Amino acid sequence: MNAHTPDAPAAGTTDDLPFERALEQLEEIVRRLERGDVPLDESVAIYERGEALKRHCETLLKRAEARIQKIAIGPEGQAAGTASLDIE
Repeated sequence: MNAHTPDAPAAGTTDDLPFERALEQLEEIVRRLERGDVPLDESVAIYERGEALKRHCETLLKRAEARIQKIAIGPEGQAAGTASLDIE
């Protein structure tokens, strides 16, 4: 199952990692940690990688949310344009 998520990229940066790939790696880390058969030092290293992936995914999601626009509905119930989505 680790064939699609080699250990080598675990130490790499997340900067250019697409959301889907980062999420896939994060899910693999969770599976490995939940199995409980990873040595302690490796568990700590992959946990740290998981934290970095989590932060990266959150950043990408916030960027995507900032780009989402809501459709403004006119008085006759038809789309009258768009307005920026208010976040928070």
